[in-house]
Amino acid sequence: MFDVAFDPEAQKEFLKLDTQAQNLIAVKILDLKNGNFATDKSLKGKHKGKFRKRVGDYRIIYLKENSLLLITLIRIAHRKEVY
Repeated sequence: MFDVAFDPEAQKEFLKLDTQAQNLIAVKILDLKNGNFATDKSLKGKHKGKFRKRVGDYRIIYLKENSLLLITLIRIAHRKEVY
């Protein structure tokens, strides 16, 4: 089990979304908390070391710190704006 922490900007982005999108993203955040990383992709370039989880047209960008069992949500946004 991992702890999940929101970056303040990611929290603002999450709260601005409509409730349907928030519910879908909340389910995926629970997957992260339970350690379900199978379908996630690692990012390249300036985002190296971060991962993304796909949620329909939205993406969750996060950083996984194995030694602390902590996942920091860095960005939650529509796929055309997230990178």
